[in-house]
Amino acid sequence: MIQRLRVPLGFVAAAVVLYLATPRGITILAGLPVAVAGALLRGMAAGVIRKDSKLATAGPYSWTRNPLYFGSFLLTVGFAIMSANWIVALVLVIPSLVIYPNVIRKEEAHLERLFPEDFRSYCDRVPRFFPKFGQFERSFSLKQYRANREYNTALGFTAVLAVFILKSLSNGG
Repeated sequence: MIQRLRVPLGFVAAAVVLYLATPRGITILAGLPVAVAGALLRGMAAGVIRKDSKLATAGPYSWTRNPLYFGSFLLTVGFAIMSANWIVALVLVIPSLVIYPNVIRKEEAHLERLFPEDFRSYCDRVPRFFPKFGQFERSFSLKQYRANREYNTALGFTAVLAVFILKSLSNGG
């Protein structure tokens, strides 16, 4: 149930965030590297994953079994910092802490059914959420990135950042 509501709730949260955020130049500068790291991680992961047809273990999937969710979490934390508003930070971060664990468990059960041996071995080597950096097998495909429509994250990132910058300028910096 909550998994189906995450996208509509995301739009509601975005409206609240954009309305209540009080970004300043310094908070944008502080949160921007975190958000950029999240967007880049998501982009790298989207260029690797071929949902349900092959187990993704290369690229950022060699660091964490859930680079898309970890990247989204970093984006969320980055925008929470940029917002300079505790209510906004809570609206952004709490849903991640509630929704992601459940979604990850369900997706991992699905992957174990699809790729039983490979997935168990993969779980033994790679942490579930927080990355363990190390070996990195490059396997990014721009075609796959586009097929997964990850450019929507880049567009959303740019739009929210633009709104935050405009709000910052109207707040006096």
